[in-house]
Amino acid sequence: MIDRGTGARLFGLPPGADFPAAFVDGLLARMQGTPPEALARVTVYLNTARMLAAVRAAFDARGPRLLPRLRLVTDLAGDPLLAVPPAVPPLRRRLELARLVGELVGRERAFAPGTPVFDLADSLAALLAEMQGEGVAPEALEAANLAENHAAHWERSLAFIRIVARYFAADAEPDAEARQRRVVEAMAERWARTAPADPVIVAGSTGSRGATQILIRAVASLPKGAVVLPGFDFDMPEFAWASLSAGPIPNEDHPQYRFLALTRSLGLGADAVQRWIDAPAPDPARNRILSLSLRPAPVTDQWMAEGAALGQPAQATAGLTLIEAPTPRAEALAIALRLRKAAADGKRAHLVTPDRILARRVTAALDRWGILPDDSAGRPLVQSAPGRLLRHVAQLFGRRVSAGALIVLLKHPLTATGGEDRGPHLRFTRELELSLRRHGPAFPTEDALEAWAGATGEADRIAWARWICTSLAGVEEAGERPLSACVETHLALVGRLSAGPAGTVEASELWRKEAGQLALTTMEGLRREACHGARFSPADYTDLVAALLSAASVRQTAAAHPLIAIRGTLEARVGGADVMILAGLNEGIWPAAPAPDPWLSRQMRLKAGLLLPERQIGLSAHDYQQAAGAAEVVLSRAARDDDAETVPSRWLARLTNLIAGLPDQGGPEALEAMRARGRDWLDLAAALERPGAAVPPATRPSPRPPLDARPRDLAVTGISTLIRDPYAIYARHILRLFPLDPLSGRPDARLRGEILHDIVEHFVRNRPAAETPAKAEARLLAMSDEILGAKVPWPSAQRIWRARIARIAAVFVAAEAIRAARGVPAVLEEKGSVPVENSGFTLTARPDRIDALGDGRVHIYDYKSGPPPSAKQQRSFDKQLLLEAAMAERGAFGAIGPCTVEGATYIQLGGDGREARVEISPEILGETWRSLVRLIAAFDRRETGYTSRRAMFGAYSAGDYDHLARFGEWEMASPSSPEDVG
Repeated sequence: MIDRGTGARLFGLPPGADFPAAFVDGLLARMQGTPPEALARVTVYLNTARMLAAVRAAFDARGPRLLPRLRLVTDLAGDPLLAVPPAVPPLRRRLELARLVGELVGRERAFAPGTPVFDLADSLAALLAEMQGEGVAPEALEAANLAENHAAHWERSLAFIRIVARYFAADAEPDAEARQRRVVEAMAERWARTAPADPVIVAGSTGSRGATQILIRAVASLPKGAVVLPGFDFDMPEFAWASLSAGPIPNEDHPQYRFLALTRSLGLGADAVQRWIDAPAPDPARNRILSLSLRPAPVTDQWMAEGAALGQPAQATAGLTLIEAPTPRAEALAIALRLRKAAADGKRAHLVTPDRILARRVTAALDRWGILPDDSAGRPLVQSAPGRLLRHVAQLFGRRVSAGALIVLLKHPLTATGGEDRGPHLRFTRELELSLRRHGPAFPTEDALEAWAGATGEADRIAWARWICTSLAGVEEAGERPLSACVETHLALVGRLSAGPAGTVEASELWRKEAGQLALTTMEGLRREACHGARFSPADYTDLVAALLSAASVRQTAAAHPLIAIRGTLEARVGGADVMILAGLNEGIWPAAPAPDPWLSRQMRLKAGLLLPERQIGLSAHDYQQAAGAAEVVLSRAARDDDAETVPSRWLARLTNLIAGLPDQGGPEALEAMRARGRDWLDLAAALERPGAAVPPATRPSPRPPLDARPRDLAVTGISTLIRDPYAIYARHILRLFPLDPLSGRPDARLRGEILHDIVEHFVRNRPAAETPAKAEARLLAMSDEILGAKVPWPSAQRIWRARIARIAAVFVAAEAIRAARGVPAVLEEKGSVPVENSGFTLTARPDRIDALGDGRVHIYDYKSGPPPSAKQQRSFDKQLLLEAAMAERGAFGAIGPCTVEGATYIQLGGDGREARVEISPEILGETWRSLVRLIAAFDRRETGYTSRRAMFGAYSAGDYDHLARFGEWEMASPSSPEDVG
């Protein structure tokens, strides 16, 4: 039988024990001598599915026999045998709450601004579930002092929470948490009247939840009941247990506090917990030092009193390794190496961490050796292929489809997989992407897509473009709609995209494999419960879909390594590993920072009898203590993250401080040995990252191509580039490498300059013979509105640029009247060219504007959206206007022929609209031309190289080809390295 004594039957296993194996051994020892069928009449309630699977595996390892009835505690919520109404699906309850929260946010704009409605509904659902699980009735929120001395925000949220109290009514459909509590209470009442004839055991649970604690108390009071607690600290003395509740606020952040609360609820002390099995912990000395290090902060003076009794810390820390990595990357690689060593030695190793980013880094590092760990958390559905497609499509509604969003959809691996046209689809997608990058538009319309497709006359291309237009028809106009309409429209569009032009969604890859099946289940659940939701805007619906997909996880189905696993902190209770790696031991990660509650303040929760953040920290501390008691343990953290110092986890800091504070017993030496073992793994990780041979940094390139490969014509703007960054000329004109335009156009300085040039050109070209300043200003602004509306698809950029034009409109119109009185435009954006003598080189230019003056001379104007270059820059580097003037005097522009240049002016189409006159004289133009001849002659010699960043305006000025020149491996002061190429 379970126990022959009297009173509550509480048992425990020490931290670090292989709980499933030890539990099974203890149960078999107690059932020894009974008939084989007696074990089958035992009912065991376990806390997690993984614990249940581990217990079943432990039974299997001990030979064939009849097994007890193994059940999960959480399965009681779905028990159909008791007269309790079935639980409401969680999604339905969240949608109902989202409807109420949406009305609250609509009335109270200042309530949680920027937080999605569905996220608020989630947190409210969690609060209601907690109240139901902990047995906190709505009447507790009616206390007059609950909102005393609180901000108005908390009073408003409290008033709202009181409204949703109807979910607690006797005739209300219960949530899963409420139903579980009702079922457990009904079971406890039935057992109190008639105890079950067969043994009942609760194993592996700490009783941290209200319903579970009721079950544990009920089972512990049964004549044939037993409770087996995981990670019970048998080394804590009585006064240490008493200190957990000695203060005004109990020390719920201590790992053993839940056990104290459980024993006291049964009217017992902590000494009532018996050992389930006589086998010792994997490392009793380690457990003693961990127990002492975790004493509550007010009684850490006990370290000095009890530290001497610990013996030599070297014995307790012999199986401990401390990795203090400089960066998260180094930490992940060191952990991966330790896991690889365990796999090579045939040892079972578990990485236990709440840091999912670190877990993914370790998984990626293990991939180089072909090791795939068994990751219990799986991969979030939102990151899978079906999840990404569902999220991308949800983001389309209610907004214009950008070029980037369109190409993301078309290039998705699940798009157009329902037919035989996947190959042509990829080809058309690639060609459309290149066209959109080069020519736009930023927001492709139906007309633009049809024009692109019809340019070649290819029937398949035209049909493909029509499929895109038909599929995306109406997404921009989508507004606030019932949730059911949102779901149907969403799924229909996803289906059309995955089917392709001539396929079906059933034949596509969309709902296949584990990720597809889970995505279908998730969306079908949303479709089924959509009638309980409110009207959703496109943005709110996108947030809803993202939240649902993020909450689901896809388990890894590929063959995982049988010895290597990644586990969450709760699963550390299962144990069973030869090597336990506790990683991410930094404050804010382990323990995690408590999630903020937007509904109740900490004091409100305390007065209402709800859980405090310390409860969760205490559970995390228990997970840490349980895992750290294993035979061989690696404690790991990164000293920096995102260029900021991290703070060690409070438990790790306590442990290292305790060990370092025992100098008479060799504590500092033991701590240094722990760190030395960790440094060995870090050194090995650094060696793995270090190249086998030293790779010298690149030198400043100065390629020297053959003369016949060098460009024989350049624009005047190219001459400025040739002076400042010759390597850019080499890359563009010799290697024929062109920067790839961004897929999603943006209102950058380049586009703004083009738009301003268009506005001014149209304004000047269409100027009436007689026009008053007021009419000219009105015409300028009207023309700006027309061009901005046609060529700038971003409303914010339209308004900002229009405001800048309006600010200089009066100044520009007044100056233009003066220019009109002096001459008339003779050249507007027309290309001209002139040969450079004795070189075979042609210089080209496209001046913004050249005015013919009344005296037969000309004046050259150039529009600048930014500040014009200084006089020194013009003479040495930015010679655009000076070269255009020299070209005009040589007859480069046929409309005006050879002529004398009276002057040149930069007109700033921004800022204060000022002008900058360029000094023009025969001497200056002569010297400018001679310097051009010398420059061309120099690059006509093989020994002249195209040096990268030869004379940039600033050290931080970015060039289109800096990455090709490997700028960064060399500095601006580095000498060039000429090299013959080609």
